[in-house]
Amino acid sequence: MPNYRRAFVPGGCWFFTVNLLDRRQTLLVDQIEFLRAAVAATRQSHAFTIDAFVVLPDHLHAVWSLPPGDSDFSTRWRLIKNRFARALPKQEPLNAVRVARNERGIWQRRFWEHLIRDEADYARHVEYCYINPLKHGLATRVRDWPYSSFHRDVRAGIFPLDWAGDSETSGDFGERV
Repeated sequence: MPNYRRAFVPGGCWFFTVNLLDRRQTLLVDQIEFLRAAVAATRQSHAFTIDAFVVLPDHLHAVWSLPPGDSDFSTRWRLIKNRFARALPKQEPLNAVRVARNERGIWQRRFWEHLIRDEADYARHVEYCYINPLKHGLATRVRDWPYSSFHRDVRAGIFPLDWAGDSETSGDFGERV
């Protein structure tokens, strides 16, 4: 696979946006247990820390930190996507290219990544993950969206339960505008 000018920093921290191929689908929340299992299995075979994670019906955002000496986030996403796809019945329509490559029609082939540069960048991207369901009109409060590591961070005392009651974010963060 081509490099696509990706930043490979061993032990680095990245923000990701990963999309379903058909953005009208709601597979990620409809089949959340399959996604959770795919992430857990991948973390067992290829360790990484989830700093933030939010799953929306058609895409997800994540902030990950990789172990020292490791910069291979692409393999981890490939494994997560493959494991999730294999758990689903083959019902999606496929174009000729996907058939020829023996691919499923669930995920967009690529993902968007951003190397976290400093603490402010880190905070902005974690907060973007948590505010994203509000941005898309899926919830009116961050705490109301169940598919988010925000709840873990509230339990850990990192965020208050009522965080971001009336806030807005700006920036594209790898999403369509």
